[in-house]
Amino acid sequence: MTALDPQDLGRAACAARDAADPLATLREQFDLPPGVNYLDGNSLGVLPRATAARVHDVVTREWGQGLIRSWNSAGWIDLPRRVGDKIGRLVGAAPGELVVADSTSVNLFKVLSAAARIAQADDAARRVIVSERSNFPTDLYIAESVAAQHGMTLELLDIDAIPARLAPGAGADVAVLMLTQVNYRSGRMADMAAVTALAHGAGALMLWDLAHSAGAVPVDLNGADADFAVGCGYKYLNGGPGAPAFCWAHPRHAERFWQPLSGWMGHAAPFVFEPGYRPAPGIGRYLCGTPQVIGMSALECGVDTVLAAEPLGGMAALRAKSVALSELFIALVRRHLAGSGLTIHTPLDAARRGSQVSLGVPADGSVDGYAVMQALIARGVIGDYRAGDGSAAEPHLLRFGFTPLYTRFQDVFDAVEALAEVLARGEWREERFARKSAVT
Repeated sequence: MTALDPQDLGRAACAARDAADPLATLREQFDLPPGVNYLDGNSLGVLPRATAARVHDVVTREWGQGLIRSWNSAGWIDLPRRVGDKIGRLVGAAPGELVVADSTSVNLFKVLSAAARIAQADDAARRVIVSERSNFPTDLYIAESVAAQHGMTLELLDIDAIPARLAPGAGADVAVLMLTQVNYRSGRMADMAAVTALAHGAGALMLWDLAHSAGAVPVDLNGADADFAVGCGYKYLNGGPGAPAFCWAHPRHAERFWQPLSGWMGHAAPFVFEPGYRPAPGIGRYLCGTPQVIGMSALECGVDTVLAAEPLGGMAALRAKSVALSELFIALVRRHLAGSGLTIHTPLDAARRGSQVSLGVPADGSVDGYAVMQALIARGVIGDYRAGDGSAAEPHLLRFGFTPLYTRFQDVFDAVEALAEVLARGEWREERFARKSAVT
């Protein structure tokens, strides 16, 4: 981590950095509520200003007036591919290679099932799916299901043990390596090209979950020669709660097998209405049911907010600001929270860090991380809490996401100052902050 001059850690210096920020105008695209310092875009992105009007138009004009004609006249039927091509510009997918559909979990089932079939067709001895032990649970649950259906085994390893598992002579039974590029807990970021090469060197296929990558860090699926990918629409892509997700298959794999959810929109000619299934060419076969028109229209607005950075340097410029924001946060935490018991659970090396920083709660239980976050939210600073097993290796976490489209340097300063006060004054000990809601 690059050391910051102590003079750069004051609020006035942070405000000066905001005034000089060439990306500052991108913040104007969002409807940010007054009095809220939002550092949770890694979980749910902020509402773009264009979204409400766009959704209103879809509902009142396209649906209300155009009715069923809007599948053609308003281009509803093209949404999965049109929005998919826009996302493709952010993740290194060529036009026509990526589609928007369903949820991340459903898309993962599709591509992991296809990958398992391809791997077993090429080498029946490959019967193991490998993933990181701390991968997001839905990925592991889906992988467990796919493994059971294909007579395979899901093997979970600590991330640093995976290279040895794929070393020459050790990985001959591995069919698929499935990883999330940026770990949802720690924010640790994998080197996509290097890890993909490692998997391919062992003869395994590489599947990436880009939920915490797309719109946050530069991604180049084709450049890395990845095999499959899925991703989320409602985090850094700002598509709204429950926004549709996306999936990608390298062209060399796209037509090898049907994906298991062979719905009518994945048919070669949906409106022929024939009883037998004929898969669409290419990535089109990874569609399933009727497109979620309202959700995809909202997602397109969110994706457009990220693409608005292209004239200003695109993902490279967003990444540079993201690194600067997180470096500032880490420096301020070290200065103001040194005696708090909280630890930095995210890599200090920016090249190994996504667009978030996670702070670990003491393993001795002296600080209730959930209550701390609720007290912080009560002050208007919104991050989130993620439970671990309470150990030093997997502590309970306070997560803070830095979305360079709208997060300012002064927001980072204010967040750390508020967190320091919550801890120093013991505000989190109030009973109201310990009461857990359904969503933490």
